[in-house]
Amino acid sequence: MPAAIDRIVLLTLHPPLANAEGRAAVAAEARRVLPKVPGVVDVRIGVADDPPPDKPGPSWDVSLLIRIESADALPAYQADKAHRVFVDAFLAERVEFRKAWNFTAT
Repeated sequence: MPAAIDRIVLLTLHPPLANAEGRAAVAAEARRVLPKVPGVVDVRIGVADDPPPDKPGPSWDVSLLIRIESADALPAYQADKAHRVFVDAFLAERVEFRKAWNFTAT
């Protein structure tokens, strides 16, 4: 069986949204959308504690750890319509900077 892929995504929100409410909104939408995307096995979401959630600052605001069943499943995950709407519409309006990496889960 092929190894799973851990996709780590870090998000910095636009300054007006880099607060507890903005972070919670992104986390809630990620929890709603990502588990339903084909190939996704598990989703873990983190909300920044540094700087404190109620104070904006230069930091990563939200982390996403998405386990995908295999490298072969990545293209379907990336092309999925709900995933595209989440990334290209929802996140695009809220995120100032995004960084993502894929790791083979061992």
